[in-house]
Amino acid sequence: MRIDFTKMHGLGNDFIVLDARSRPLPPVDAAFAAALADRHTGIGCDQLIVLEPSIDADFRMRIFNADGSEVEACGNATRAVGLLHGKPARIETLGGLVASTPTDAGISVQMGKPRFDWDAIPLAYAMDTHAMPVAWEELTNPIAVNVGNPHVIFFVADPYAIDMARIGPMIETDPLFPERINVNVAAITARDAITLRVWERGAGLTRACGTGACATAIGAMKRGLVDRRVTVTLPGGPLVIEWREDGEIIMTGPATEAFRGSFDATDFGAHLRIPV
Repeated sequence: MRIDFTKMHGLGNDFIVLDARSRPLPPVDAAFAAALADRHTGIGCDQLIVLEPSIDADFRMRIFNADGSEVEACGNATRAVGLLHGKPARIETLGGLVASTPTDAGISVQMGKPRFDWDAIPLAYAMDTHAMPVAWEELTNPIAVNVGNPHVIFFVADPYAIDMARIGPMIETDPLFPERINVNVAAITARDAITLRVWERGAGLTRACGTGACATAIGAMKRGLVDRRVTVTLPGGPLVIEWREDGEIIMTGPATEAFRGSFDATDFGAHLRIPV
């Protein structure tokens, strides 16, 4: 069975998109996702995205990190599939319903409302998520936010001075975070500007992370460091994040289709068969 795919990216955070909305696919599991994501022996990506029919929305989006783990949300991928869909859409994810709308500035995504309760992150035990009494070397007193998936945010003088390749996985897998965590280090550069780097759970250091930009902006707003509309600049480029008065997070930024192709399913798992 040959499977068509679309390779896309949002600010360099790249995806393989498989469309199963009208044509069923073989079972997609962690091993299959990791094999496709491998940049040496597969197609290569940060996340594998699978689009499926939905009863409650225009379609369902499943998100697999490069290590094969399935996660709840991905802001950059939501913009990418919004571009692929080509018109406003309500999208079902494990993290809840989100909505995408094409605009002159790219794709605008309504990401839902942030959650701050310790058991919504989740943490292993109760604590104040606004200023967590914890530290990992020079990174101290973060804020934790769930924006469809969990993030911890550290505000620092220079995000590029932090050895994220070393300390990122240390924090991601700390027992404090039973479902692991996305790690953000950010600098406030103006009332409407943030510089950000992200160690992404299951994917590693990434050029861009949409939910990370949302979580970091919300964390900075919650602490009164910035206004309610900010530009978050990641290594791959900028995203505009707005926290509306009704509590909804709006993320706006670009998405790009790189190329299309196809592959034989059995090349990435001999057990795969067409569902009947």
